[in-house]
Amino acid sequence: MVPSLDAVVVGSGPNGLAAAIELARHGLAVKVFEARATAGGGVRSAELTLPGFVHDVCSAIHPLAAGSPCFAEWPLADHGLEWVHPGAPVAHPLDGGRAVVLERSLAATATGLGASDGRAWRRLVGPLAERWEALSVEVLRPVLRLPRHPLTLARFGLPALLPAATLARRAFDGEAARALFAGIAAHGMQPLDRVATSAVALVLTAAAHAGGWPLPRGGSQSLADALASYFRSLGGEIETGRPVADVAELPRSRAVVCDLSPRPFLALAGGRLPEAYRRRLEGYRYGPAAFKLDLALDGPIPWAAEDCLRAGTVHLSGGLEEIAAGEAAVGRGEVPASPFVLLAQQSLFDRTRAPEGKHTVWAYCHVPNGSRADMTEPIERQIERFAPGFRDRILARQATPPAAFEEYNPNYVGGDINGGAQNLYQILARPIAVPVPYRTPIDGLYLCSASTPPGGGVHGMCGLHAARAVVADLGL
Repeated sequence: MVPSLDAVVVGSGPNGLAAAIELARHGLAVKVFEARATAGGGVRSAELTLPGFVHDVCSAIHPLAAGSPCFAEWPLADHGLEWVHPGAPVAHPLDGGRAVVLERSLAATATGLGASDGRAWRRLVGPLAERWEALSVEVLRPVLRLPRHPLTLARFGLPALLPAATLARRAFDGEAARALFAGIAAHGMQPLDRVATSAVALVLTAAAHAGGWPLPRGGSQSLADALASYFRSLGGEIETGRPVADVAELPRSRAVVCDLSPRPFLALAGGRLPEAYRRRLEGYRYGPAAFKLDLALDGPIPWAAEDCLRAGTVHLSGGLEEIAAGEAAVGRGEVPASPFVLLAQQSLFDRTRAPEGKHTVWAYCHVPNGSRADMTEPIERQIERFAPGFRDRILARQATPPAAFEEYNPNYVGGDINGGAQNLYQILARPIAVPVPYRTPIDGLYLCSASTPPGGGVHGMCGLHAARAVVADLGL
C-alpha cells in the first residue's frame, strides 16, 4: 500500500513545527499530531492567574528565536508574528539600589561597566557579536561536524570551554561585570564551576548585542501560531487533542519525526528499538528543574534601581559568588537557600498582556530534578529584596513546580525544561554519540527535540536539521 503521507511529526513544539515546515517546503505531504488542544509545546500562553492576564506557560523571552537561521528565513511576520524589543535585554540589580545593564549596544554596555571592565567586555564579546551570523550557524548545529566558519568558532570555542565562574574572575575586575556574566551563564542550569559553562553566556550575550532578547507580541503562543499558520499555508495538517502512545497508532508514512526527549520516545517506540540503542537512551541524563511563579500585579514592580524598568529580563541574586553558590547547591541535589531567579516583565513592553494599569510577572528558579520544594516564598523574597513593596502589588499567583511542568509536557522530565543536562558530554553527544543524531536505528524513524543538537532554547534548529536528514534519506 502506498502511504498517503510522506511524513508524520509527533509533537508541535518549535522543533516539531520547524521539522514539519522544512519537510513541507520540500513538497512532502506532512501531518503533525499534538496531544494537547493547542499547538506550541514550550511556546504557549494562557490566562494562568486572572482573566485578562496573559502569561507565558513556559518560554517567555527568546534570545535565539529572532536570530535563528530558519525563523529569520521564513515569512513568519506574514503569519502574525511581531517581535517586541524591550529597552534593554537584561538588567541585574545589585544590593544598594544600583543595577548593571546588558544593553543591545555593545558600546553602551561597555560604558556602563567602567573603563577597565568595559574594555574587557569589548574584547571578549565584541568579535562574537560582530560575527553573529556566522557564529549562530556554528553553535546552532551538531558540534561533531567540520566547521563552516573555523576562525569564528575558534574565537568562540577557547573561552567557551572555561567554567563561567573562572572566566568571569579572569576577564573582569568589578562586581557588576562579573555578576552580569554569571547571571547570563546561569541560563544553562549547570554549576558555574563546570567546564564549558561559559558557552551559554557568550552565545546569549552575542545574541543580545546582535539582535536583542525579544518577546512575541501577544504572548509566546504567537510564535507557535505563526509557525502553525505558515505550515498550513504549505499544505500541512495539524491534528490537536491527539495523544500518541505507540508508533503503531500513526498512519502509514515514509518518515516519522518525534519531537520527544528520550524517556517519552522510549515509551512510544522502545519495544521496537535495538537493545544497545535503547540502553544508551536510557542512560541519557536530565538536568536540574525549574520552579516557576506567574504573578498578576496591580502595577509595575517597584524596582529600587530604575534601570530595571527598561529590561525585559531581570536576573535576581547578588554577585557572582551568590549565583555560583546557588547553582552549585542545585548541582549537588540541594534546594538553594538564596536561589538565582530569572524574571520577565513582558507587560511593560507589550500592553496586550494585562488590563490597563496592571502587569504580569514570569519568574523561575532552579531546583534539583523532581524537587518537591515550594519555592514561592524564596522567589518572592528575592524580588522584594531588590524591589521593596513588591509583595503589596500581588493580585494573584500561580506556581508551577517540576511535577506540573512534566505533566504539562512529558519532554520536561522531572521539570527539566532544557530537554536534558547541558553538560559537556551531552553538548557533544546529544542524545548519544553518533554521526547523525537525528536518525535512529529504525529506518524512517527520527528524533528532533531539544534532546538533539543544538539543544535547548527556542530556535527550531533541532527540527530543521532532523528534517534535512529525512530529506537526504528520501533522496530528495
